[in-house]
Amino acid sequence: MHELSIATAIVEQAEEIARADGADRVTAVTVRVGELAGVVPDALHFAFEVARDGTALAGARLVVEQVSAHAWCGGCAEEFAVGMPPFFWCPRCDRPSQELRSGRELEITAVEPVPAPS
Repeated sequence: MHELSIATAIVEQAEEIARADGADRVTAVTVRVGELAGVVPDALHFAFEVARDGTALAGARLVVEQVSAHAWCGGCAEEFAVGMPPFFWCPRCDRPSQELRSGRELEITAVEPVPAPS
């Protein structure tokens, strides 16, 4: 399950962000996950619960924003959903797309730190 290595990286990066902000604890982390990123959101949630134990994120929640995959057809200037399994043929002009516009994201977009007591 590669979601455990992804969750571990999320925890490590969120801890670094929190420390840089002067926080000693994190209450939530938000990530964007594209439908073609090869990540199963339920497995990521489970792995996050394992990876956060004993860290500044112990008890933190993971918010997963799913991003649908969209491609661009240069022939007719149509943007379209590719779906799952992905289908890269333009529904408007019936040509293959050469450009994926979204759907591969895997990024932290927000970390909610708790400031360290003064």
